[in-house]
Amino acid sequence: MVTEVIKAKELQKLDPVFGQLSFDNHEQIVFCNDKDTGLKAIIGIHNTVLGPSLGGTRMWQYNSEWDALNDVLRLSRGMTFKSAITGVNLGGGKAVIIGDAKTQKTPELMLRFGEFVHSLGGKYITAEDVGMTTSDMDLVRTVTPYVTGISEEKGGAGNPSPITAYGVFMGMKAAAKYKFGTDDLENKVVYVQGIGNVGEALVEHLSDEGAKVYISDINQERLEEVRDKYHATIYTGNNLYSEDMDIYAPCALGATVNDHTIGQLKAKVIAGAANNQLADEQKHGRLLREQGIVYAPDFLINAGGIINVYAELENYGKQEIMRKTENIFNTTLEILTNAETNDVTTHKAALDIAQSRINSRRKEN
Repeated sequence: MVTEVIKAKELQKLDPVFGQLSFDNHEQIVFCNDKDTGLKAIIGIHNTVLGPSLGGTRMWQYNSEWDALNDVLRLSRGMTFKSAITGVNLGGGKAVIIGDAKTQKTPELMLRFGEFVHSLGGKYITAEDVGMTTSDMDLVRTVTPYVTGISEEKGGAGNPSPITAYGVFMGMKAAAKYKFGTDDLENKVVYVQGIGNVGEALVEHLSDEGAKVYISDINQERLEEVRDKYHATIYTGNNLYSEDMDIYAPCALGATVNDHTIGQLKAKVIAGAANNQLADEQKHGRLLREQGIVYAPDFLINAGGIINVYAELENYGKQEIMRKTENIFNTTLEILTNAETNDVTTHKAALDIAQSRINSRRKEN
């Protein structure tokens, strides 16, 4: 009996790789381990129909390796649809490194990670994400050409965060126009949750437009810095979701729109930079629609970063980067209108367009 229980537990541990919900017919999952540097990383390659998979590397202290796997699966899938809907010829990939970026990231670890990326022969191209910097990408570039987001001094497009934030701002303005009849955000109450590089740049745009910006983050020092720079208000309550606001902008980790928060939300628009904001895409997308909350699909409006790094592969300049990023406004408005016309969630409307492009390319091949 004890032996049977042990076997059952062993089988249970084996199941989640292919069996968990986040697995969506991913083409390849690569587990990277190096004892000397302490590297433990996972590379997820979701789809390469449109081109090589591209997505940033995130370094995070996950609670478990299963959490890390789930994150890389969800993120790489999101990158597939982000590239498809943006019109770039890239597939979806992502990487996560398990560890604390502040205390465990070393040059040796990053170089070893770069070697793992190189071993894939270009099927996966990495870039900057949470816990990473442009200088990290410069370092990885010394061992593999399959990296974007390198510094402008080394011929790259630089830090993608400002462009990502600008795309989110464009998507937010489009959602505001759809909901309120105007894209003018002056005096609109906006709660920005997560003040990393993208969150801060978004706060700057909102402040310049005259919005009433409230900011939230686990880093108090960071909050005070951003407050002082842009005259934002630090949120000091204990339940941000229940506050009266016009726009909720999640810019930290995903799944903040979930069973617990969705009934409390008083926002009229959700438009932020975080990936995978809906814990359950179908269920929570439908509930938002029923509550009359306009949701600007995350993988659409946070696509400025992919536009920025794609410039390195296609050799187009800042002017074209900005033009493509500004077009997120038009695409968002089109998708929100299509969702209403076809009586579907905004997430599904966006997903259908992205999937259609992938399907068309697959038929061509």
